Amino acid sequence: MQDEKRQYPRLKIRVPVEIIPESSSVPIRGETSDLSAGGCYVETMFPLSVGSSVEIRVRVGDSLLIAVARVVTSDPQVGNGIQFLNMVDEDREELRLYVEAAAKDESGDPASTITVVDNEYQILQPFHPTR
Repeated sequence: MQDEKRQYPRLKIRVPVEIIPESSSVPIRGETSDLSAGGCYVETMFPLSVGSSVEIRVRVGDSLLIAVARVVTSDPQVGNGIQFLNMVDEDREELRLYVEAAAKDESGDPASTITVVDNEYQILQPFHPTR
């Protein structure tokens, strides 16, 4: 079994992202397939090269979190693993809380949403009337 090198737990969750490669001003838009406070995996048909420096913008709830990051894996026609290198502490904490709240959602219902209540992320379950 391979040793787990991740500092933060990751979660299979889709959130919108924009990746801006160091060599370009044109953002690459996509979604994560997994996310943690330390990085994410972004699915894209045209992945960047390992070692590429990027700025990544992650949309969680109503917040846009920004990080300086590095591409750590590149899978042709699949996507990139991205490690967050530099992120303001408040953004990293907000991301950690978001992932933690999403991990607590055991409903498996894609219609459930995560929202902020009293500065904490909470899971809102959709209304399902009984029939």
